[in-house]
Amino acid sequence: MQRFLFFAVDMLVACIPNTSSNTTLNKLICTMSSSAKILLILGAGKNIGHGVANKFRSAGYRVALVSRSAEDRKTNSDGDLTLKADLSSPSSVPAIFGAVKELLGGPPNVVVYNAATLTPPTDLQNPFTVPLESFEQNLSVLNTSAYVAARESVAGFEGISADIPRAFIYTGNGLAGATAPVPLLVALGTGKSAASYWIGSASGFYKEKGYKFYYADERNSEGGGVPLDKLSGVGAGEFYWELAEKKQDIPWFATFVAGKGYVHFPNSSRT
Repeated sequence: MQRFLFFAVDMLVACIPNTSSNTTLNKLICTMSSSAKILLILGAGKNIGHGVANKFRSAGYRVALVSRSAEDRKTNSDGDLTLKADLSSPSSVPAIFGAVKELLGGPPNVVVYNAATLTPPTDLQNPFTVPLESFEQNLSVLNTSAYVAARESVAGFEGISADIPRAFIYTGNGLAGATAPVPLLVALGTGKSAASYWIGSASGFYKEKGYKFYYADERNSEGGGVPLDKLSGVGAGEFYWELAEKKQDIPWFATFVAGKGYVHFPNSSRT
């Protein structure tokens, strides 16, 4: 916590006009302060969250990590800001962005929504037996809180210089690309599919402003889904960084293979 406070104070002091100071150095410090790159990961787990954080941190980003188990407003061993939040409550999301701006000196220019949950039906032969309260909680995590995070992201993007990448990346899966007749996955597929619609819509709407929106979906080399325990945190980190930083013609429904990057699978993709 002290590290972030000291940084904020140093930047504030450096940017106060002072005729006795070196104006060139002062201008440089102020520019660095206002143009620093910040990554926010909502749902920062040990695999994808860890891999994405490592990649962006190594590229010079300051990183904020959000999870239910995190210590709130602390610094971890990697120097990242940790924030505690329950993303089943969409109303908690704006405060996360406020904390990042307060403690890291500005809004995040890259936001990764990586939170997920799954409640199975009580009868695995009947997709309509997911308890209603659980179904709504799943949709809050998978869709509604992500929607609020995208809204807060755009509000922050509006104050960020156009030469800095501005991107919202949602960790998806193949359920939004092809409907599966599997009752176990009904809540997960519903939430991912719902989010994919407004992500695609926002991608087109904000294209002229340079705001990028992606539904990132890891596949195997044949285009099939990757089991949860086989997902590549390193692969996600590399691909998400490319989505944010590189000027490439990758569609919003961004299917990728770890180690290869974007790969189009026409039978299970969206436009």
